[in-house]
Amino acid sequence: MVPLNSKAIILALITVLIWGSTFAAISVSLQGGYSAGHLILVRFLIASIIFLIIAFLPNIKFRLPTKRDLLRITFVALVGISGYHLCVTFGQETVSAGTAGLIIGTSPIFTTLFAIWILKERLGTIGWMGLGFGFIGILLISIGSGDGLGFSPGVVLILMAAIATSLFFVYQKPLFEKYSAIELTAYFTWIGTIPFLYFVPGLFNDIQTATLEANLTAIFIGIFPTSIAYLTWSIALSLASASSISSILYIEPVIAIIVAWVWINDLPSMLSILGGVIAITGVLIVNYFGKKQRLLKNPQIEPSTK
Repeated sequence: MVPLNSKAIILALITVLIWGSTFAAISVSLQGGYSAGHLILVRFLIASIIFLIIAFLPNIKFRLPTKRDLLRITFVALVGISGYHLCVTFGQETVSAGTAGLIIGTSPIFTTLFAIWILKERLGTIGWMGLGFGFIGILLISIGSGDGLGFSPGVVLILMAAIATSLFFVYQKPLFEKYSAIELTAYFTWIGTIPFLYFVPGLFNDIQTATLEANLTAIFIGIFPTSIAYLTWSIALSLASASSISSILYIEPVIAIIVAWVWINDLPSMLSILGGVIAITGVLIVNYFGKKQRLLKNPQIEPSTK
């Protein structure tokens, strides 16, 4: 496994701290007058403008991607940016901020499954037991959100967002061999924004009728979680393997719960919190005990799970 350097750790921590505040911020904007579609559009228009300004700075050079790379970049952007944000924002119309943070915190479970499927990784018995724990945790989070034994549409959307962000992390890593973090983040943002233009009608009405707090929060989301945090994460990912910095993502649900509690007095049920603990424990079992078992069998394989 590639060891972490201090710069990667600091950047990853900054990213997780900012991303952890996003769920509460989304709830504030939605409750303050924004529709889900218009909120997504505003935050990504802001981010797209920021990266456009950066692209024209004299000391910044952007390389045009090759046709083959452009296809991969487009796929990653549409899944990890467009798909993720559509699912998580519309999901939060009915799912609380803290619960959404817990569900997104289970994304390493899906990253592991994609690593098995796409990267042909193998898990030992302990690893599969860890995945089982993870899915039990997800079920408890869903039950704790008040939806009984089933999954409400909001919970399903947040789970789809967790899957989308898993694909985002798995597929973007090889691109850092040819492009800088700022280039990729800008391309992902610009391409990912295109589907959101569907929500242009009625945008200005939402901006005019939304509360001041909702508008300021939308601007905050556009600058910090959407621009700065994606950039700091990309830089961190370019400095270390995805597997080596993934453990830092495990504190994101904790931050999400704390921020939601302090900011909007929102706490998930104890059952959902228990489910989150079980799910994250399952991921830790997979990433540490499951990996060690696999490495003992083949020490040349570097774990690639998130």
